Amino acid sequence: MTSFAPVSGLVGGALIGLSAIVLMLTIGRIAGVCGIALNAMIAHDAAARSWRLAFILGLPLGAALVAAVGLKDWSGMGFPASVPTMVIAGFIVGFGSIVGSGCTSGHGICGLARFSMRSVVATVTFIAAAAATVFIVRHMI
Repeated sequence: MTSFAPVSGLVGGALIGLSAIVLMLTIGRIAGVCGIALNAMIAHDAAARSWRLAFILGLPLGAALVAAVGLKDWSGMGFPASVPTMVIAGFIVGFGSIVGSGCTSGHGICGLARFSMRSVVATVTFIAAAAATVFIVRHMI
């Protein structure tokens, strides 16, 4: 079941945009989650690794904070796929991020905000692939 929640979507989008701006203004980095996660694992410099780990840990901790203060009830949330399927899907997304030189957050949020044509093409490709996947899974399989 889905619901229309424009206020929470607007607030969430504004906070994502604000965090991307703060990251760019403070340390000059683009908030592409896949690149941040990958570089957190391979960074040799402790300072470079520390902000990346803090960013990655902040993602689930922020969601947990929202749930803890009662702003969102996720008790009915479930995962429709098995763990092996989700792991395989995660690797496919990671591979796509490498091939596409960025992920949805890097291209769709930061790249579009910078009017990058490469990000426009990448974002249109993400959305078209997602729409095709939903259509195939819901109507053809």
